[in-house]
Amino acid sequence: MSRYKITIEYDGTPFAGWQRQDNAPSVQASLERAAERLDGAPVLVYGAGRTDSGVHALGQVAHLDLVKDLAADKVRDALNYHLKPDPVAVLEAERVDDEFHARFSATSRHYLYRMIDRRPPLTLDRGQVWRVPKRLDADAMHHAAQALLGQHDFTTFRDAQCQAESPVKTLDAVQVSRYGEEVQLTCSARSFLHRQVRSMVGSLVEVGTGKWSPKDFKAALDAADRSRCGPVAPPDGLYLVAVDYPPDA
Repeated sequence: MSRYKITIEYDGTPFAGWQRQDNAPSVQASLERAAERLDGAPVLVYGAGRTDSGVHALGQVAHLDLVKDLAADKVRDALNYHLKPDPVAVLEAERVDDEFHARFSATSRHYLYRMIDRRPPLTLDRGQVWRVPKRLDADAMHHAAQALLGQHDFTTFRDAQCQAESPVKTLDAVQVSRYGEEVQLTCSARSFLHRQVRSMVGSLVEVGTGKWSPKDFKAALDAADRSRCGPVAPPDGLYLVAVDYPPDA
């Protein structure tokens, strides 16, 4: 068997998330169908992260084992051929050793959340960004977000269905910036809780619209109480941007 690491871009709109499901389309199932057509036998694809329904990826990472011993470029191109017409593309493929695991070898994951604060409806960016009809104070959101840095009990921003053993996570970086009418949040951590980013963004928008102060946001975090979370942001604006691995992985 030959193991390949693949980097994937996808539009999550038509999918019920990354993870294979019995009665709904998923990114994982789409890739596994394409890989089976390439290899002539069932193939399991393991992803670095389980993005939710409607969440997109610019740099999701996965690995798969093939019976055929093929050049990496051939694997990339053949998978893309068999993925059509699904909105999934393999950007890169490379041979890796059998010790590599897309999920367990990862050292950091990077997410982007996009917001546009305008009253007119979206056309070109529909399904790709959260439209907030009120002006957002990006500076206040950035200031409030700094309370998230470091190790915390993130129960407030943890989905009730989260299966993680502990709500304690360490956020390595977070930034909120404005680019014209678009406000972007970027954040990085080794791992995240279920819907943690969308929960944090929804509460930060409460700060951005003036409903909460940065102190209110920090108090919600410190409470470690899910009921203190603001409205959870929709999946439309969330992107898994990249996954980091050790240099020798």
